[in-house]
Amino acid sequence: MALPTGAALLPAERRVVASLAAIYATRLLGLFLLLPVLALHAGSLPGGTPLLAGIAVGAYGLTQALMQIPFGVWSDRVGRRPLIVVGLILHVIGSALGAVAGSAWSIIVARIVQGLGAVSGPVMALLADLTRPASRTRSMFVIGMSIGASFVLSLVTGPLLAGAIGVSGVFVLIGMLGLLALALVLFVLPAQPANRQRSAQRLSRRRVLTRALMPHYAGIFMLHLTLTATFIAVPHALRDLQGIEAAEHWRIYLAVFAASLVLTVPLIVWTERSHRTGRVVLGGGLLLVSSLAALIWVYADLHLMAAALVVYFGAFNFLEARLPASLTEAVDEESRGAAMGVFATCQFAGAFAGGLAGGALLGSAWALPGIFLCAAVAVIGWLPWAAGAESRRSGPIDGARSAGRRLQ
Repeated sequence: MALPTGAALLPAERRVVASLAAIYATRLLGLFLLLPVLALHAGSLPGGTPLLAGIAVGAYGLTQALMQIPFGVWSDRVGRRPLIVVGLILHVIGSALGAVAGSAWSIIVARIVQGLGAVSGPVMALLADLTRPASRTRSMFVIGMSIGASFVLSLVTGPLLAGAIGVSGVFVLIGMLGLLALALVLFVLPAQPANRQRSAQRLSRRRVLTRALMPHYAGIFMLHLTLTATFIAVPHALRDLQGIEAAEHWRIYLAVFAASLVLTVPLIVWTERSHRTGRVVLGGGLLLVSSLAALIWVYADLHLMAAALVVYFGAFNFLEARLPASLTEAVDEESRGAAMGVFATCQFAGAFAGGLAGGALLGSAWALPGIFLCAAVAVIGWLPWAAGAESRRSGPIDGARSAGRRLQ
């Protein structure tokens, strides 16, 4: 399917998007690669307990959530690139600490240091600084695909790498990837626009916590709540009801993820051509709640569950791209980093809430259908706000000239 010419990435934009996607994926590999193996490893170390193992897994996300807003605000004041460099250095230091950790508590400290470099907000804000509004949804989609690829790759390679080089070796690999990302920032990314006005004032809540921006924040919170909850329920359905060993689950996930692109691409085409992008976002929300409602009834049937998951991920991938794109278009440029910091905080908070709700329901009488119902209710609660997640752009070429000059 041909995409609109106005939304096509310029050569300089392709370089920016590819570099930032690699940086974003590297950060997430610090979370995803260790997910299948870290809890068992931390629990086996001296002083390890199930509680400390759980803390070791969750410490990264917790510190990420705490630091997203400060990193976003600081990036508005001193620039995106310095904050990304600092965050990646912390990521490498935390990885080195994890490689030499000899106790459960030292693993927790390593994960905290890894998570302190919360670069998600500055990375997304820099992407918005260096791309045109017309191409921004597509740019965010590439970032979203890097997230999905990191997740699928981690499911496949995490246990294999841990078996071959040990969990300490996985930490070393993650640190090396962090150094590669640092090189991309220093030597490949173009300079931030020199004419960008930086705010020397303290963060004004009135500018980044406005009623107009709340649909974006609530949307990403909801989206990652449903993702985390779904990935608590689906593995249990595959193992306990379908008899598929955990080591084979990645085949299902990979097939579902690939098939979902057939739905995601038309949604992105629609939003790039539409002047009423809020309607497209609402359509994505309706697809999301429909798929979750279907999972309540069909989770015991492998083929029907896979079909529902295709619809879910098709809508998820679209919203994962569109929500940050529309936020960067709706917020003032001098507050963009702060807004993306709030956005990233809501993202991590949603993941935590989904894990908490999913874990609690898993041990209840409702179990799997209760988890899918909880996720569906979360989407329904957001739907009245969905159409409000619409940017202020009036056409696909708005801002193209000024952004194009930045890229030259």
